[in-house]
Amino acid sequence: MDEDLLPIGQFAQLARLSVKQLRHYDEIGLLRPACVDAATGYRYYRAAQARTALSIGLLRSLDVPLPVVGQVLAGSQGALESVRDSLEAELARRRRALASLERVMADGLPATQVRIVTEPAHRVALVRERADGPADIARATSTAAARLMAGMYRAADAGTGTRPAHSGTRLRQDGPLPVHADIGNTGGSPPAWDADAAKTRDADASQAGYGPPPTHAAASKAADSPPPTPSDAEPPGRTLAQAAGTHPGGGAATGDGPQLIGLFPLDLSDAFDVAFALVLHDGWEAGGGARVDVLPGGTFAAATHVGPYDQISLTAHAVLAWCAERRHPMRGPIREVYVSDPARTPPDELITHLMIPLEEES
Repeated sequence: MDEDLLPIGQFAQLARLSVKQLRHYDEIGLLRPACVDAATGYRYYRAAQARTALSIGLLRSLDVPLPVVGQVLAGSQGALESVRDSLEAELARRRRALASLERVMADGLPATQVRIVTEPAHRVALVRERADGPADIARATSTAAARLMAGMYRAADAGTGTRPAHSGTRLRQDGPLPVHADIGNTGGSPPAWDADAAKTRDADASQAGYGPPPTHAAASKAADSPPPTPSDAEPPGRTLAQAAGTHPGGGAATGDGPQLIGLFPLDLSDAFDVAFALVLHDGWEAGGGARVDVLPGGTFAAATHVGPYDQISLTAHAVLAWCAERRHPMRGPIREVYVSDPARTPPDELITHLMIPLEEES
């Protein structure tokens, strides 16, 4: 046998890898031994392979997946860019989780005031997008919002005077929350839009085993959470905007109803739909990729979240715990009614109404 060959145990020490790792890398074709004894199946390596083995160890210490390690070793240009993007996204998610944790440390477990409100049906422009699991929520919501905002909205009697509702809008790819800039506009033209300041949502939190859950993924934890501070139901017939003292746009309640609404399933599965709805003013029709639909009214458990969008899960926890404590049967989808314009509102002052539909008692 070639004297330059090293048995797998000796080579493992040289390469600072385990024998088990070397066997696995051989099985997947990442690092083949220089020779395999035909009689015993024992693997042998050359000292010249140590650099490759050490490079594998280095890349794995940087959280580079094995398939990408193979691409790097093969000389593929740009192979590490996706890994860097993933690490940056994870770092941002960790920072958001830290901010939520600090809020819980400062304020205690969520005990937001919860109301029972009635909400009328709304005629909306609606866009749906399929999410391939919890980790795909950010992409799906961003895509749905972009499609909704790319639509054209025109007055039914405007003839050929079709005009965009949001000319010049740019949507950040790392944040799916579009925002309205002029909710009070009920006149002859649709509202303007500004999505540059949209905030990044947490998409993979509790399903990945770490971090605070996204807004629509907190249901499984509600029954185990301490009961929030009880609150009285609002008088029948009051809408959420009236009960909270605001209408979408931040002013006094007018009864005009919400303008932009995110819709998320109550329980997440391997694949599900997320949606965004834009309430249409009288005389306006949806165009582009949006379709006209009716968002049902009904009875809702509702609360108002004040703060960054990525901390809405804390308010959702309070609403879900409130419903579980009182045995209110819940049905989806969960609604997030975006009130503030983040282009003009500090993150700590953003207002979002969270609404969970309740099943009617028989």
